[in-house]
Amino acid sequence: MPSQVFFRRIRDRVLCRECGFCEEVVVCPSPGDCIGCGACCRGCPHGAVRMVEDKSPRGSVSIRVDGVKVEVPERTTVKRALETLGISFGKYPGDCQIFAPCETGGCYSCSVLIDGELTRSCVTRVEDGMDVWTEVPEKATPLRIIHGPEPHPVGGKATPWWLKSRGRYIEVAIWAAGCNLSCPQCQNYSVTYDGRSTPMTPREAAELVSAARRFYGVDRMAISGGEPTLNRRWLIEYFRELRRLNPESHARLHLDSNGTILTPEYIDSLVLEAGVTDIGIEPKGVCLETFMKITAVGNRDLAERYLETSWNAVKYVVDNHGESVFLGVGLPYNRMFMTLEEVARFGERLASIDPEVQLCVLDYFPAFRRREMERPSPREMLEVKEILEGRGLRTVVVQTSVGHLGP
Repeated sequence: MPSQVFFRRIRDRVLCRECGFCEEVVVCPSPGDCIGCGACCRGCPHGAVRMVEDKSPRGSVSIRVDGVKVEVPERTTVKRALETLGISFGKYPGDCQIFAPCETGGCYSCSVLIDGELTRSCVTRVEDGMDVWTEVPEKATPLRIIHGPEPHPVGGKATPWWLKSRGRYIEVAIWAAGCNLSCPQCQNYSVTYDGRSTPMTPREAAELVSAARRFYGVDRMAISGGEPTLNRRWLIEYFRELRRLNPESHARLHLDSNGTILTPEYIDSLVLEAGVTDIGIEPKGVCLETFMKITAVGNRDLAERYLETSWNAVKYVVDNHGESVFLGVGLPYNRMFMTLEEVARFGERLASIDPEVQLCVLDYFPAFRRREMERPSPREMLEVKEILEGRGLRTVVVQTSVGHLGP
């Protein structure tokens, strides 16, 4: 019998800064009567919200699931109600019936059809009389919360280093809400935890980016996040639309990802079917303990799978798409979560795959829940660069407070 444990939020008034993030960015499906979705807990910048078991009496509601009338607990999410029926949700695609990676409502990966409408199961309250279908038909247009587009003078991990010093806009980018990681030092948390903004279809996003490309006179069009790979159908359709609207051979389609679910088959689809030309992957370390510290993924087996998937993705792109795809690798660095010894080991592992791959080292600064963290100085970042080059890497770019320093 599936678990019947439910949760509710508790706010720590001492830690709470009344910043308004939980009211303006994080979605709350039931402000007056908590249904335990946990979005506010995951998205609170100050860690002022935690989830505790809710043992209060709970009745039931009647809904239809895939055409069958069932009774499910009231005062909970559609996701949790479906779990009580034995429907599995998970954090790695293919291991479950419904992929639910972010649980804050931004990625729409866990969407089901409710009364004929595509609806996020993780942040939607179950209501009596709902008609729920767990299989979303192909004709249903995918959705995703997107920020931007905006012009960018530097680009991302897979922006070639020689473009980063031009001193003008070189790329237009959008950012996808929702992430499967919970990095305490998230550098873009206002996007990552956004569950309130109106979602876009792939075509809507592609049209906006294409218009921005023309307006700013650039050839590069990027998507980052959050984690853009979570909603696979949305991303593939987005890149297809982008290529349709930008058929020129010099138009570059750029994906920046943490790589944690970028399997070989997914990469092939992005490159061969959707036309992606530039891929940035950020493995976030070589040691499992470091990966878990950076990402706050508490499940050791899942963390190990994420880490190895990202490294395998780097090697797969090099070995199978090296002639057609520009690959950039990212390394987050701050002495709070990574030693110089691990930096060296990272360099050795990447050099063993291909010493020519571009590596961008990001100097992580105070953000989100690690506001006590000090930003590495330019001198420290140059030391990191020297260590990596000493391990055989020939194309190392380091981000610093005074700009990007290249090869």
